[in-house]
Amino acid sequence: MADEVELANKAEAGGDTIFGKIMRKEIPAKFVYEDDQCVAFHDVNPQAPTLILVIPQKPIEQLG
Repeated sequence: MADEVELANKAEAGGDTIFGKIMRKEIPAKFVYEDDQCVAFHDVNPQAPTLILVIPQKPIEQLG
């Protein structure tokens, strides 16, 4: 698990995000769901007994 956290900390801000690296499987993650619209995976450093992150497959530039 320490390796995943170390890899996550090396992700650069900007055009390429940690989430993009996880979706491309450059950073390992334990996926629990994946379809053409979103992916769900366990947090590598959870702050609760069960913490699953859900992110869209395509970037959303602005919500509102």
